[in-house]
Amino acid sequence: MVLALSALLCGTLFGLGLYVSQMINPGKVLGFLDVAGQWDPSLLLVMASALAALMPLQWFILKRSRPVCTDSFQAPATNPIDSRLLAGAALFGIGWGLSGFCPGPAFSGLIYGLQGNIVFVGAMLFGMWLFHILHRPKR
Repeated sequence: MVLALSALLCGTLFGLGLYVSQMINPGKVLGFLDVAGQWDPSLLLVMASALAALMPLQWFILKRSRPVCTDSFQAPATNPIDSRLLAGAALFGIGWGLSGFCPGPAFSGLIYGLQGNIVFVGAMLFGMWLFHILHRPKR
C-alpha cells in the first residue's frame, strides 16, 4: 500500500511539474527544439532545476543502506547499444520533433481533453500494441 501511494504521489508531482513548466504544450516544446529559428530556451530552466533537485537527493538516497519502500536498490541492466536501440531512439526523436509530444506530457495533457493529445496517445498505444503483436516470443 505504501508503494502504491508513493507511486501515486510521485506521478502526481511529475504531472504537476509538466503542467507548470508547460511541457504539455507542444508549441512550447517545438519552440525549444527550433534552435535554428525562433528558439525558446526556457525549458533549459526546467532541466536545470530538475538536475539541481536531483543531485543532493541522489547523494542522500545512495547513502542509505536500502530504499524506503523496498528491500534493495535496483540497478538497471547493462544493455549494449545496438541497431534496434538506435532506430527506436531515432524514431522517438523524429516523432517528438515533428509533433512536440512526448509520452509523459501527452498523458498529463489528456486531463484537458485536447484533440492533439488524444490522437497522439491513441496512436502511441496503437504503436505499442503493434510492437507487442509483431515481437511476440516464438513458442
